[in-house]
Amino acid sequence: MSYDPANPPLLEPHAPLPAKGFVVTTLLIVKNVAHSRDYYKRVFDAQVIDEDEPATLRLANTWLLINRGGGPTDDKPTVTAAPPANPDHLSIALNFRVADIQACYKLWKSRGAHFLTEPKVHKDDGEIRCYIRDPDGYLIEVGQTTD
Repeated sequence: MSYDPANPPLLEPHAPLPAKGFVVTTLLIVKNVAHSRDYYKRVFDAQVIDEDEPATLRLANTWLLINRGGGPTDDKPTVTAAPPANPDHLSIALNFRVADIQACYKLWKSRGAHFLTEPKVHKDDGEIRCYIRDPDGYLIEVGQTTD
């Protein structure tokens, strides 16, 4: 069997620990780990792998770590981790590609997702998209290809 970097074997099927190669995991720095963990579980059906800090979640076909901010450490002596200071200044966003944006919009809205607008058609881009803000102000793009 050959190694597929897009689908690496895991040491544990429920944890982002690769047996070979690497696994990409997104780290979100938040104000309240439990609140954010519960939000991603409730709204997006994320599977909670570890509730502690950092919380580890399997979110569809990716991994999400949720942790509190903090000051510099010996391996990053000039870096302070903090949630977004201004949610209107974008530096990172999650991007969810979906098969049925209207169904996701209705479901996630019913579970407490705050959408900036309803899904909008962008003919020049060949997609329909809308955006969600999570509890800390992180932006989540939800898009469906129309081509």
